[in-house]
Amino acid sequence: MSELRTATEAATSAPSAWTTGTARVAAGVDVTYDVMGQGAPLLLIMGIGAQRIFWDDRFCAQLAGKGFRVIRFDHRDIGESSRLNHLPVPDLRRTMLRRLAGLHVDAPYTLSDMARDAMALCSHLGVERAHVVGCSMGGMVAQHVAIEHPSRLLSLTSIMSAPGSRRFLVATRPRALKTLFSPPPRTADAAGDHAVRVFTELGGSRYAPDADALRRLGRLAFERGSNPKGFLRHFAAICASGSRTKALARVAAPTLVFHGAEDPLIPASAGRATARAIPGARLHVVPGMGHHLPPGVWHELATAIAENAARARA
Repeated sequence: MSELRTATEAATSAPSAWTTGTARVAAGVDVTYDVMGQGAPLLLIMGIGAQRIFWDDRFCAQLAGKGFRVIRFDHRDIGESSRLNHLPVPDLRRTMLRRLAGLHVDAPYTLSDMARDAMALCSHLGVERAHVVGCSMGGMVAQHVAIEHPSRLLSLTSIMSAPGSRRFLVATRPRALKTLFSPPPRTADAAGDHAVRVFTELGGSRYAPDADALRRLGRLAFERGSNPKGFLRHFAAICASGSRTKALARVAAPTLVFHGAEDPLIPASAGRATARAIPGARLHVVPGMGHHLPPGVWHELATAIAENAARARA
């Protein structure tokens, strides 16, 4: 177990608010994490290839202000967590075609493995049960936590995510997929511009992205270490994990499904399908929101997360 250290990342608005550490979560896999605030543990799980810093500090401060102990971490294979470059690199085209055809997809690890990472991190932090919030691929990992580790879950929030059905991959707009799989940047400056371009393209019509913050985060993520091979292994994990629709019917924890009405990458129909699959789930669709969490939705989302957590306390 590592000693905690204070985070000093340049892009944070209040770096002293975080404590940072590293946890061994599986054989040969360490994940680096941040913790902010006091209260009920709230575990934040980010999307494909996205480092923990994309849970914006200002949004996390809002959650901490609502009485949560906020925990965010870098997935295996990205950021400051273990790089698993001894594992094979999946072929993007083959992986996607086999998933679309309903064929078996070989992957170095699955979303279930990533869900176990998240629970091992909670154990490292002495957290027996947590409110779990996942965004995009992180929402899929959070769903696996709910299905496979129900005793560890207080509440579930699935943000702009999907239950794993192939039909939602088909419904993705081609331009959004092209943006997601665009060539990785080669410099910090290019990475900053890339982050702005990606989230502008994936965003909706109502909320403008915070371009300055995204540019800083993109640069910082590059400087902390980008890992395009890890991104491809994440995508293979999504495709290999299949549909969760039937299994989600077993989820008993209070659930919030939060989705943008104009999401071009994971359509709002995927959020509606997730909500239908989970008994008692509450669906919150935001007009004009795409596949992004811009500052304009933070208050609405933080309030919805807190209200869903209150259902667990009740």
